[in-house]
Amino acid sequence: MGVSDYFTLTGIISDLLICGIGYSLLFKKDGIKVIYAFIPGIRDYYLAIEAEREEDGKTFFMLDLCRHITAVMAALFKDGSRMETMWNMAGMALLLALFLFGIRIYISLCDVFVQKRIWTLLWILFPGITSLIWGFSPKFVPQHKTAVEYDFEKAAKISETTVEAIQNGLTVNLTGRSVMNMGRRVYLLKDIHLSIPVGHMVLLLGGSGAGKTTFLNAVTGYEKADAQILLHGRDFYNNYESMKYDLGFVPQQDLMRVNDTVRMTLNDMANLRLPTSLSRKEKRERVVQVMDKLGLLSVKSSQVGKLSGGQRKRLSIAQELISDPTLFILDEPDSGLDGVVARNLFVTLRNIADEGKIVIVITHTPDRVIDLFDDVIVLAKDAARVGRLAYYGPIGESYDFFGKKSMEEILLCINQKDEGGEGRADEFVENYSAGLEKITSEEKNE
Repeated sequence: MGVSDYFTLTGIISDLLICGIGYSLLFKKDGIKVIYAFIPGIRDYYLAIEAEREEDGKTFFMLDLCRHITAVMAALFKDGSRMETMWNMAGMALLLALFLFGIRIYISLCDVFVQKRIWTLLWILFPGITSLIWGFSPKFVPQHKTAVEYDFEKAAKISETTVEAIQNGLTVNLTGRSVMNMGRRVYLLKDIHLSIPVGHMVLLLGGSGAGKTTFLNAVTGYEKADAQILLHGRDFYNNYESMKYDLGFVPQQDLMRVNDTVRMTLNDMANLRLPTSLSRKEKRERVVQVMDKLGLLSVKSSQVGKLSGGQRKRLSIAQELISDPTLFILDEPDSGLDGVVARNLFVTLRNIADEGKIVIVITHTPDRVIDLFDDVIVLAKDAARVGRLAYYGPIGESYDFFGKKSMEEILLCINQKDEGGEGRADEFVENYSAGLEKITSEEKNE
């Protein structure tokens, strides 16, 4: 097949109009943007999403792209040479793979639309005409929507509530956090509104995939969301450069030079984070003060690589404490630590909070240190698999809200059933949202 045969005007019109119109009508039934129906390759990916075969759709898209490349290359070598034969053979192999993946997608599509699988043959032979029939006929309707950007009917209700900013603390009004995947917007978080006053130590609880790290990244500005993040009434996103050292973030894995000493590590951080107006003596005094607070004076001359796990974690915290930030965020600071060492570390964090700071912590073993926390943020995946706020408030009240006696039991009740949980996330998301709306309404009427 030559280039002139490959890109014929008739083929382009047929592809854009017949398939485009048919696919657009199908996509409209499932809430997919109809513009994708007129983009070859992309539309097949979205058809696979309708068929609940997204991974197959990605593979189909890549195979189809490669097939187009082989067709063009074969046309360029149309001289009976070995290269032309090689590209033609590659094209045939790709066509076979596309045929097999197409069967999988079309069979699933028939199941989603509750149609007999004989339609699979028609989809393979006449996709344009078949898509027009399915698109125009009212009897071809998917049994449930699977491909909308956010299924409002399937998941817990989205609230219209926002919390008022507090002047001494952190205020989060997060409408959504999303990413683009193969041209489709996928939501990771939605509808999270809360405020944390200074002096509070807060547990961030949620199952795998509930969006804990995504939430922290949104708060820190590392991955900005559709949100307003206020610290002491100032917008963190809009004033990031002037406020970035008012936030301390301690990741699960530390990034420190193992051959440097503890004092060298903190001296470097002081030079990086403290104002240039401070003298060298003042910076050294700040380093000593932080080492004393974190119990590192006895190991100040030790190399980082020779510290114990608990000491290294304290050093990671000390690096962030140098600039005296208001907000501390820690992602599993007790990872790899035994019970006694972890307990001592959390007591240190409690002391930091008591000095007028905000401390937010993710930990997989919350119940052994729960007495040190003031509040808990509970994130849960709703029916649309999006991270939502199921509860925020005092630890004691959380047990009554969920009807459970421990954080582990709370986690189990909000996890989806296919994850071994009770699958009650949407219930608590809506209950909490309703309570928040009531409180907000009463405050406005006062």
